[in-house]
Amino acid sequence: MTMNALDQSRYRLRLAEGFLQEARQDFASSRWRSCVDNSQLSVEHAAKGALGLLGPIGRTHNPAFFLREALRDSRFPPSVQMQVESLAECAELLGPEVHIKSDYGDEQMQKTPWELFDEGRAREALDLAERAVLLARQIVERGLIP
Repeated sequence: MTMNALDQSRYRLRLAEGFLQEARQDFASSRWRSCVDNSQLSVEHAAKGALGLLGPIGRTHNPAFFLREALRDSRFPPSVQMQVESLAECAELLGPEVHIKSDYGDEQMQKTPWELFDEGRAREALDLAERAVLLARQIVERGLIP
């Protein structure tokens, strides 16, 4: 059974919302590293939700690259280009580097993930995730298939 583009996007949006909910719980419980990790996954899936409207999504932790490429190629209609641009910015700020650091730490500096992320960084990540999910929801709810 294959999913159409809108179904794929809605699925990714549900994933983004689930990880956002966990990030909120992590923040409330002072689990800073886990909050950042779940926020990063939320943003990644939010970006993939928008990308899903354009076709199949490959396995990547860097959907910002593909959002930017789609914007350059005018694959999103003008009515949502600002939202897609903002979503790409969120995905860049919480991209693959954050994904790696929240799971593995900084091996060169010999800092564990728990040493890298504090309340301030967790708050920033959670705010980005909240914004990304809102943007993706706006894009996906319109069912933009150019």
